[in-house]
Amino acid sequence: MAERTVTVNLRMGLQARPAALFVQEANKFSCEVMLEKDGKSVNAKSIMGVMSLVIPHGAEIILKAQGNDEVQAVERLAVMVSAEE
Repeated sequence: MAERTVTVNLRMGLQARPAALFVQEANKFSCEVMLEKDGKSVNAKSIMGVMSLVIPHGAEIILKAQGNDEVQAVERLAVMVSAEE
């Protein structure tokens, strides 16, 4: 299992359009990808799950992945949410 804690630097946080792009990117990987905030964990490939976490700018999240491409998934998604806009 690959795991990484990341601070969300997206101006709008991980909501609406950024959340949709995040989920699309997560779905490119074959591994299982989970997103955790404040102890609540959701499937990162589910737009409803990601939106339910209400992740604002500056929030700290944990990305977890398990499967063939777990390291690549965690790295790519971490870069995506931590990039300065």
